[in-house]
Amino acid sequence: MRLCARAHQMPPRLAAGAIILNSGLSKAHADEQTAAGVHGMATVPYPFLRKLDPRRFVRLLSKAEIALGTALLLPVVPSLVAGVALTGFAGGLIGLYLKTPGLRQEGSLRPSQEGIGIVKDIWLLGIALGLVVEELADHH
Repeated sequence: MRLCARAHQMPPRLAAGAIILNSGLSKAHADEQTAAGVHGMATVPYPFLRKLDPRRFVRLLSKAEIALGTALLLPVVPSLVAGVALTGFAGGLIGLYLKTPGLRQEGSLRPSQEGIGIVKDIWLLGIALGLVVEELADHH
């Protein structure tokens, strides 16, 4: 595994990392109403999250986003590691899109007006898989 990111990998890592880090920082001191809203949205497709208190859930999500965003921004974090972590995060967002009623047009994968804000995060999955595939291909 290559220990540092390659120069051409940094632009997508910086773009994704900055957005994710900002999202995590904005949730760090979420009020009760914001926590309830974020938690409520997450529990629709992922019912097991109902066990967590909304404030605790948002604090954990904030820390995860801060850690992931920072890992993407730091070139010393191997791209394979950053890519695998980003794949998991992006997969969760895509799952949210696919499993939440009203985010897609009836009988279609196309987003409804309400789903556009989440389905656009498919670019994160593209960046993640690009990093992973490139790093794995180098070893074969």
